[in-house]
Amino acid sequence: MPTTLTIARRRTALLLLFFVPGLELASWVSRTPAVRDLLHASTAEMGLVLFGLSAGSMTGVLISGALITRFGTRRVITVGVGSVLAGLPLVGIGAWFAQSVLVAAGLLLIGLGVGGSEVAINIEGADVERITGRAVLPTLHGFYSLGTVLGAALGLLLAAAGFPVVWHMIGIAAVSVPAAVVAVRWMGPGIDRDPSPVDGAAKGRRVWRDSRLLLLGVVILALALAEGSANDWLPLIMVDGHGLAPALGSAVYLGFVAAMAAGRFAGGWFLARFGRAAILGGSAVVGGAGLAVVVAADNNLVAGAAVVLWGLGAALGFPVALSAAADSGPGSTARVSLVASIGYVAFLAGPPALGLLGNHYGLRGAMVLVLAFLAVAAAVTPALRAGRELSSTT
Repeated sequence: MPTTLTIARRRTALLLLFFVPGLELASWVSRTPAVRDLLHASTAEMGLVLFGLSAGSMTGVLISGALITRFGTRRVITVGVGSVLAGLPLVGIGAWFAQSVLVAAGLLLIGLGVGGSEVAINIEGADVERITGRAVLPTLHGFYSLGTVLGAALGLLLAAAGFPVVWHMIGIAAVSVPAAVVAVRWMGPGIDRDPSPVDGAAKGRRVWRDSRLLLLGVVILALALAEGSANDWLPLIMVDGHGLAPALGSAVYLGFVAAMAAGRFAGGWFLARFGRAAILGGSAVVGGAGLAVVVAADNNLVAGAAVVLWGLGAALGFPVALSAAADSGPGSTARVSLVASIGYVAFLAGPPALGLLGNHYGLRGAMVLVLAFLAVAAAVTPALRAGRELSSTT
């Protein structure tokens, strides 16, 4: 039985492993208007650049289950974090030289690292939930959002000061290295590889026949699209769609990630009180209401305030769905991999699709597609049957 100190250090390591990617990704997102200008890219061309992040994320998620089965969670997480730390400077260098291919390649590395390690980190978090009997994943994802808040706030300041994107990206990667090293050391040996790959493959095939798990995948698809579309496009929606200055667009994005962080840190209490199905359905409704106002409102103050609802609605989708998947039956690796893979379809298809729609209908009009997915999610969540409910995050 693990000691209290071992569990505490392991949980701290996981908090850091969520915080670092959040910091890295928000640093990139907060400078997307500046990068777009450096690349002289149209909305559609930016969608193709963002496809590097989406393709990397999806590829990482799709191969992560097999990699975890073969190598264990620790190795997968170590390589994934290293890929993220290598990708961010490449993004900055590509922007400096106005090379879209380099920016896309850097985003591909970031996506591979985040997507490849996220399933492993969530499996580790679900294991800590199992040991402690408490909901840990919302808090872990809350630290991801805390990283995005810090990254967005710093990006806002640097954007307002006209600080070069290349040194911003290189600096964030450099200061993240010590935290990543400590996290990998403190997480312990990780969950070992599956000693029976054949049985693991059989479990992977069986989970595709689990109708409740597939329904959970539909919900996470919509809520991941709500989160991902903001991460990809929100600053540009506010700049191009509402006429704000780039620094104000970054400020609105900061409000979004702050709302997500608040929702995730409060998530344990709401989960204990209302259960997973109600939380997922409520998330779709609240997020959809906020997004609808952003799309429809011509008043910039109203639209900016509605972003808070958008962020609160998107906050708990991924962690709650992944926690439910891990807890829904035997073979947690296969189950988390399946649901995460379905969710990452949103990150794969979202940026180019929304970019192409935005080129024809404007970015505000393109968000109607996200609203449609959220409406479907809200409609199907009553059919979910809650599994074992975890008590709290503390």
